[in-house]
Amino acid sequence: MSASEMVPVLVIAGVSSGVGKTTVTLGLLEALRRRGLAVQAFKVGPDFIDPAYHALATGRPSYNLDGWMCGREQVVATVGERAAQADLALVEGVMGCFDGTDGLTEDGSTAQIAKWLGAPVVLVLDAGALVRSAAAVVLGFERFDPDLVLAGVIFNRAGGAVHRQWLAQAVTSACKRLDHWARSRAIRVSRSPSGTWGW
Repeated sequence: MSASEMVPVLVIAGVSSGVGKTTVTLGLLEALRRRGLAVQAFKVGPDFIDPAYHALATGRPSYNLDGWMCGREQVVATVGERAAQADLALVEGVMGCFDGTDGLTEDGSTAQIAKWLGAPVVLVLDAGALVRSAAAVVLGFERFDPDLVLAGVIFNRAGGAVHRQWLAQAVTSACKRLDHWARSRAIRVSRSPSGTWGW
């Protein structure tokens, strides 16, 4: 099965470890399940703790996707097979989006898995002590690898409505590709299972 033949796949990636990827992923899994959707969860890397939490949220086993140990064909086949009866596949990344087995390649990274699956990425950013600087961080992620589709940002630990507004203004003014992608799909947001990741 090729990536294009799969159910919709969304990847939740972090700027780094500790930004709240698991919390965000669990919240999305639960929210989608409550809407009556069958969501198949996956975790990048050899982690066994997060998949156990995924299974509690979805009522289905969660599976590991490890590009370094299994390779592209096995990763794509695993998602194709395990998500075949689901409405949506949600992949929780590992560490920071581009972090993998070394400092020079994408081997073993969340970015590698997302590109293999042809899946858009939502970046989780701890914005507790940021406003405009968040735009610099997101812009770096947007430009670092033009082949990666950065579809949205979740600002974890935002301080309130005004803080969220300032963060959104900063990011959409600096990140043209991200803003264009989000706006061009705005109509689909409310009508599709993947609507939770639109702006």
